[in-house]
Amino acid sequence: MNLEVIILAAGQGSRMQSDLPKVLHQVAGKAMLSHVLDTATGLGASQLHVVVGHGSEQVQEALADREVNWVLQEQQLGTGHAVLQALPQVAEDAVVLVLYGDVPLITVDSLKPLVAAARSGPALLTAVLPDATGYGRVVRNAAGDLQAVVEDRDASAEQRLICEINTGVLAAPASFLRDFLPRVRNENSQNEYYLPDVLSMQVEAGAKVATCESQTAVEIEGVNNRLQLSRVEREFQQRLAQQLLLQGVGIADPARLDVRGSLRCGRNVFIDVNVVIEGDVVLGDNVSIGPNCVIIDSVIEAGSTIHAMSHLQEAKIGSDCNVGPYARLRSGTDLSTGAKVGNFVETKKAKIGQGSKVNHLSYIGDCNMGAGVNVGAGTITCNYDGVNKYQTELGDGVFIGSNSTLVAPLTVQAQGFVAAGSTITKTVEEDELAVGRGRQRNIQGWQRPQANKGQS
Repeated sequence: MNLEVIILAAGQGSRMQSDLPKVLHQVAGKAMLSHVLDTATGLGASQLHVVVGHGSEQVQEALADREVNWVLQEQQLGTGHAVLQALPQVAEDAVVLVLYGDVPLITVDSLKPLVAAARSGPALLTAVLPDATGYGRVVRNAAGDLQAVVEDRDASAEQRLICEINTGVLAAPASFLRDFLPRVRNENSQNEYYLPDVLSMQVEAGAKVATCESQTAVEIEGVNNRLQLSRVEREFQQRLAQQLLLQGVGIADPARLDVRGSLRCGRNVFIDVNVVIEGDVVLGDNVSIGPNCVIIDSVIEAGSTIHAMSHLQEAKIGSDCNVGPYARLRSGTDLSTGAKVGNFVETKKAKIGQGSKVNHLSYIGDCNMGAGVNVGAGTITCNYDGVNKYQTELGDGVFIGSNSTLVAPLTVQAQGFVAAGSTITKTVEEDELAVGRGRQRNIQGWQRPQANKGQS
């Protein structure tokens, strides 16, 4: 039997108090539904069906790159009704696994035994909680066999004392669901068609229902409000931090690292507190990330240090570089070996050559800088005329004095020297000194302004 997965994602999520469909709220920088799709893919499912309702167009647009069969549930009449909408598009010989778009922590390891058990009949994933309030209870007979699943609202006082709960995650042959689901009734407090009712029908028919217990209680937690979303986020981040620690990554405080994407690390990497990683980030051997840094879609090669409060986005940092503190490296920044970008420096589409330094208080944009260049404090490249961007070329060994303005398009050839305080608009030839500043004039006998008497 091949495996097909039906993911229920039609709920509005009104308790989120948001215009965004619930399943699009993010955990670790990715929509909850996307996490569930990843898990389903990890199980080797041949087909993924996602049942959508509220905000269906928005959900489909947000995950347009996923290979999914979208199924519309026009009226939200319960989980049984939702699965019934997708069943006509499921292969006759398939095993069907039902997952939920707002349960992003569910793991492949917990689901594999469930899918295996469902090859011969329906199987339910259960969990044991210290406080089962709000969950459907698993009612068993004296022999320990499942007898029924009773929703919390419909449970008796005695049944509410049961700690084993229905996670809602169910697997069964498609033929079983086609037989039993149309017979489910909505005679309950919510007037909804509950998917677990098919299990009671199986028991009434004299057959058993297999159960598997989830590996952890937290992985089956659904998200219905912002508080639950924050708990799931922290659990996810804790898992990632533990994995990194076991791989040998040094983390100052695992509770103060947020990875919202993919992080790959070499040996002897250290990450200080309050670091945020987004997108695809690679840290080479012996890289050190200081506190309160944000690293987005960037590669940092071996031996480089990113000091505190720095922000890198779509940047490539070569080996043995120093960045920050308080540096902002924007898209297209490329630092060669041994380069340095210091405090309060912003770069964009800038190639900083081997051993070159932009130490402080500068803006370098649309610039190709050679090796061994020194850029003094307060230097800016004037690369934008209000419509177009222009390039600045700085050759090997160029020295730019402090508080200089480089008006692009501009070339300063190798070993060129720009005096401090200059505005440079023309090419500086090799080994030339460029001075572009007004002549100083000192006025003798000048009187400092005096305040009028009686004026406050």
